[in-house]
Amino acid sequence: MGIVVFRQHAFKLIPKNERQLKTTISCDAATWFDARLHQRKYSVHRPVLFTVLVSSRVCLACQSRFIQKRPKVTEGQMKLYIADGNPHCIKVLAALELAGVKCDTEVVSHEEKVVPHFTHPVLPVLLLPDGQHLFSPNSICQYLFDISGQNATDATNQWLEWEATNLQPAVLQSLHMVALQGKHVEAAAVMKEPLNWLELSLSKKNTPFLTAEAVSVADIVLWAALYPLLSDSGFDAGELRFVRGWFERVGGLEACQTSARRVLQGKGVEALKTFLQKLPATQTQRRDSPTNANEAEDGEHVMTVEEIEEAAQVWSEGLKASPSVSERKHPVLPQEGKRNVLLTSALPYVNNVPHLGNIIGCVLSADVFARYGRLHGWNLLYICGTDEYGTATENKAREEGLTPQEICDKYHAVHADIYQWFQIDFDFFGRTTTERQTEIAQDIFWRLHERGFLLEDTVEQLRCESCQRFLADRFVEGECPHCRYPEARGDQCDKCGRLINAVELRNPQCKVCKETPVIRSSKHLFLNLPKVMNTLEQWLDKSTGSGDWTANARHITRSWLRDGLKPRCITRDLLWGTPVPHEDYKQKVFYVWFDAPIGYLSITANYTDQWEKWWKNPQQVLANNTSLHHFIINLLNMMQIMSVLYILFEYLNYEDTKFSKSRGVGVFGDMAKDTGIPSDVWRFYLLYLRPEGQDSAFSWSDMALKNNSELLNNLGNFINRAGMFVSKFFDGRVPEMLLNEEDKRLIAQVRWELKQYIQLLDKVRIRDALKCILNISRHGNQYIQVNEPWKKIKGGDGDRRRAGTVTGVSVNVACLLSVVLEPYMPSVSHTIRQQLQAPPTCVSTMLQNTGTFICTLPAGHCIGTVSPLFQKLENEQIEALRKRFGGQQAEEESVKAKTPISSIAAVETKPSSGAAQDADPERAKQLTALVAEQGNKVRVLKAQKAEKSVVDKEVETLLDLKKQLSLAEGKKPAAQKGKKK
Repeated sequence: MGIVVFRQHAFKLIPKNERQLKTTISCDAATWFDARLHQRKYSVHRPVLFTVLVSSRVCLACQSRFIQKRPKVTEGQMKLYIADGNPHCIKVLAALELAGVKCDTEVVSHEEKVVPHFTHPVLPVLLLPDGQHLFSPNSICQYLFDISGQNATDATNQWLEWEATNLQPAVLQSLHMVALQGKHVEAAAVMKEPLNWLELSLSKKNTPFLTAEAVSVADIVLWAALYPLLSDSGFDAGELRFVRGWFERVGGLEACQTSARRVLQGKGVEALKTFLQKLPATQTQRRDSPTNANEAEDGEHVMTVEEIEEAAQVWSEGLKASPSVSERKHPVLPQEGKRNVLLTSALPYVNNVPHLGNIIGCVLSADVFARYGRLHGWNLLYICGTDEYGTATENKAREEGLTPQEICDKYHAVHADIYQWFQIDFDFFGRTTTERQTEIAQDIFWRLHERGFLLEDTVEQLRCESCQRFLADRFVEGECPHCRYPEARGDQCDKCGRLINAVELRNPQCKVCKETPVIRSSKHLFLNLPKVMNTLEQWLDKSTGSGDWTANARHITRSWLRDGLKPRCITRDLLWGTPVPHEDYKQKVFYVWFDAPIGYLSITANYTDQWEKWWKNPQQVLANNTSLHHFIINLLNMMQIMSVLYILFEYLNYEDTKFSKSRGVGVFGDMAKDTGIPSDVWRFYLLYLRPEGQDSAFSWSDMALKNNSELLNNLGNFINRAGMFVSKFFDGRVPEMLLNEEDKRLIAQVRWELKQYIQLLDKVRIRDALKCILNISRHGNQYIQVNEPWKKIKGGDGDRRRAGTVTGVSVNVACLLSVVLEPYMPSVSHTIRQQLQAPPTCVSTMLQNTGTFICTLPAGHCIGTVSPLFQKLENEQIEALRKRFGGQQAEEESVKAKTPISSIAAVETKPSSGAAQDADPERAKQLTALVAEQGNKVRVLKAQKAEKSVVDKEVETLLDLKKQLSLAEGKKPAAQKGKKK
């Protein structure tokens, strides 16, 4: 196998009988190689979608080398093909005039296929005397300058490469936003990085142009790329003094002005709409991250000939006698020979109404995986329930004047109603305040006791003499002994995050009566975790090494093991909880840390009396966002041979703050259905935001944007168009489909996205898999837009047949979308299948194994009534909802967030005008220590590369401390530099 090296890139020449695409190459390079390898048994495979962009894998400087080897031609022997409204033609026409080269110019339509061996139209194109074609705009420009004697320098080549690989992709995306979506602000954000880089480069030059005193091909190429955007009155690129000066100098050339007028015809970016609509989606959309190692850098998977042919073959086989997804029969029990999955999520606390973060953080994510697993043919049981014991329930009961059991009954029903509205499809939704919970918890207790896993010890606790009771952690608060936060709880400080014992609190207070509690001794039982340390580590090494645990789960679990496990108390002096069955502890209950995880077992036991078939040897037990609180499950795993898969992720915040029921901040589950927004749209947006690797934030503006762009304009638009074409043009019956290479390529691309979707959901990468769905509809929209069936249906027999094929393929893609949408948007999925009258077997067939995209709606299939799936969210509606759920947090939260240190320092800070005050040495000493401590905290966070929002908050605290220190030292505080917005 021969390798031709182009700097750091390489083309691999592949024998025809072993065709497998190895890399993306530029269109001009492909032409050049084909011309020289035509007689040999090798060929160079090209990208799936040939476009006017030069691939980033090819160095333009190297292109110039083989361009220079072409024979010099005389004037009049070349022909240039251009199209009105094609922005790339601006640079080519300007270069043609500046180079002084004369050649025939022909204006053709955007659909004209000038290059014979291309399946897609590509413009502009320069036909050379030897019959070869140049169709990279930059290479055409460079060739014209070269033959006029203006040879490119290394600096010129570097600019051309930067334009092709960095500037042009951003320009195309921005033009798409401006011309087709009216998103000027978003477009400016996309262009910010390349324009700032250009500004910096120009600021360092002492020449009027990019490479010299005179205009070069690099100036023409970059100027023409930027002209449609920078000349648009609605596009604000910022100051950019050097860019503006250079842009005006180049634009002052008559050749540039003439070429721009000829292509845009005075219409500005409006003239580019047709061109932009026909661009492949991969050039106007950016993926957050590649989903496969073989994916091209621009997000497009480049298909091999074998992939395309295989996809077309599978497609043509159609639906066979495939079994439908079997209906669930209860109870769901493990079956021999099947993948048996027991699925659950962190049990939601019963004491309050769940907000959006709670919903995405447990039940919704698990529901997507459950629905997917069932569609994929797994034997899956999804159980969940409310966690009802503990001090939080007692607190809530006291607040509402009810008994703990009445609170549990009330809020269990609230939770069940909310999850039903969100279409959470549990097999069983239970609770922990049941007889089975008591039986199983007490049975496990005795097993641990008999095997020597329990220790007895006396614990000093806070007791409120006024209330005549020991105070549980949630019933006491005080000053944190570590960071001096004044509102630390009895078990943990919310500010520094460190675990603490209630007796360590400074200035403790009973939260019920506000009296100061006293320290008393109480005898308790502890789980002897050090005894199982080695066994637990061995089990974790084996379990986490399988790749089934998320990075968060591994990190959190390992962090608890790092310093060694310590005995953990499992009893509490409370009234509300599972009674401890031991004679010496009859007045105590199990600590919720021990009791709640057993709820998974008891809820399963309440579902079926054969619950042990799941829990004694399951395939998977999935738990979301659980860590130390579920160590007991891991301990049970070793004792009863159970296997566990953990999925942990981060938190969802609300706008720029946290959800708060008391302050009316954020959307809670019982409020979502009153917004008028369907539950499927809520599901979609929450899953689109799913905080898998870091915290994310709900935003009303972003929700409207995602609904209107992704759901309405992308997904809904494609599915509706596909169905409407069948109804309008073919009397509601799927037309005959005669596939050509373009159709096969689309089928292969959709099949590849389906396979990615399945691979990602198998790994519980729910958010990434959702983007595969949106990619499929983008491919479909582009396919329809390029082929224009609404026009071809009015043409001759050939055009009508083509319109039928495009319509038939599109409506089958829509059917596939109904299948892959089911885990995310079940109601919408059902509606699509109902409108298309899709056969039930389409679901089980297309999601079997690694994914199969087949023709499920053959020619002659009759569809139902097609109607729009989504509605636009208007700005007025969104602003009203933002205001409704904004609460009182704006001013109050700002004050609270910025003044914790004054309380921590235990000194009063008076408002200051900035003038120096009398020195206070004692206070300065206190603040000096606090500044040093806070400074170290900031340094640690930065070294750990913590989230920017977390670092910024701590930096703000540090600056406030420094200001107080300056005042205490009698100095005038230094002015703080604000960030530009």
